[in-house]
Amino acid sequence: MFDSVLIANRGEIARRVIRTARRMGVKAIAVYSDADADLPYVHEADEAVYIGEPAPAQSYLNAVLLIDVARTTGAAAVHPGYGFLAESPGFARAVIGAGRIWIGPDPAAIEQMGDKIRARNLMAAAGVPVAAGSADPVPDADAAVTEADRIGYPVMVKAAAGGGGIGMSAAFDPAGLRKAFDTARSRAERFFGSPEILLERYLPRARHVEVQILGLGDGRVIALGERDCSVQRRHQKVAEETPSPGVSPELRARMLAAAVRAGEAVGYLGAGTVECLVDTETGEFVFLEMNTRLQVEHPVTELVTGIDLVEQQFLIAAGSTVTFDAAAPVVPAGHALELRVYAEDPKRFLPSPGIITAWSEPAGPGVRVDAGYAAGTTVTPFYDPLLAKLCVFGETRAEALARARAAVADFRVEGPKTNLPFHAELLDNAEFVSGAYDTGLVSRMR
Repeated sequence: MFDSVLIANRGEIARRVIRTARRMGVKAIAVYSDADADLPYVHEADEAVYIGEPAPAQSYLNAVLLIDVARTTGAAAVHPGYGFLAESPGFARAVIGAGRIWIGPDPAAIEQMGDKIRARNLMAAAGVPVAAGSADPVPDADAAVTEADRIGYPVMVKAAAGGGGIGMSAAFDPAGLRKAFDTARSRAERFFGSPEILLERYLPRARHVEVQILGLGDGRVIALGERDCSVQRRHQKVAEETPSPGVSPELRARMLAAAVRAGEAVGYLGAGTVECLVDTETGEFVFLEMNTRLQVEHPVTELVTGIDLVEQQFLIAAGSTVTFDAAAPVVPAGHALELRVYAEDPKRFLPSPGIITAWSEPAGPGVRVDAGYAAGTTVTPFYDPLLAKLCVFGETRAEALARARAAVADFRVEGPKTNLPFHAELLDNAEFVSGAYDTGLVSRMR
């Protein structure tokens, strides 16, 4: 095992990685910008290095600076967390080139999966179901209309190099497609540096279900169960649960097997996630994308499996064996929910920066809080406004829901507005409680 790790991230995920590093006896080295100097993770790290101004380009996205920090601190390994440079093949190669251990998959796998068109073609070749769509970048709006006529409306317009729902929208006719195409192309160029666009058949009533995989050092890829991520606003996840109440045992088996094939197709190493859409009308699923990193919602898988995914990342990167029996199928037990607590208006979901004047976390059986903030800290407009992840476990879904309701009621945050009232509403929503919901749930609630 390496003796030290640089955590090239911030907030709750940096704090989460520090927790496992400390337990394993690995020195945790954090980095922070001006905006984050007072956050808990900075004080909890064994060493913290200042990296500059709040703007991400000047700090957490400054790969050259981060590599320099790894060298000057003697960090043996680098954990990228999620977001920022976590899925940058260039950063991964730079870490490896600097003689450090990259805690993640091979840069080639990141590159292959980072391009949505290349990824869907590769998955199709590996026998993973994909939605009808474009096999090549769509060059202009006229070509998009022609392609949509072949695919069939409605279609989803996506940035090939994108993520986080940015620039993504559905089109139901040629006029709407032309408008969506121009918008998506503009945003793709601005946010991702690539104007390439792809089209896929849009499923109006779909569930967003993903499979957690681990690629082991001996070449095997194993699946650790699925997570339902259908509670979304603006194509961004707000709550997740496992197991998915909308996935039958037969469908689950097929999805897990397909996720393993997806990982094997790119020689995947470490923790990754294969995301799919499940058509609620036909019960069939299609590949959506692959996230070549640890997911925000990884705690729910940890709660039902008892497996520390960050620990497995460390072990796999170090060439060691994992802590569980990888020769036997992992059988999750119980039910877990994650509610993302954001500093945002609970009705319009607009960011709400400001000083946190009071902070009190819920506790009790089955309750876990992964927080990035505390009383007296400030939520700035420079980063994603995720404050904490409220996670709950129960022997049954009903028990998990009951514990979640109590935990939301006990979570006190004052200062910025938060979406805790939304979560209280969600947990009492008849459609959500029934388990028969899809990605349109939040829009129907609003």
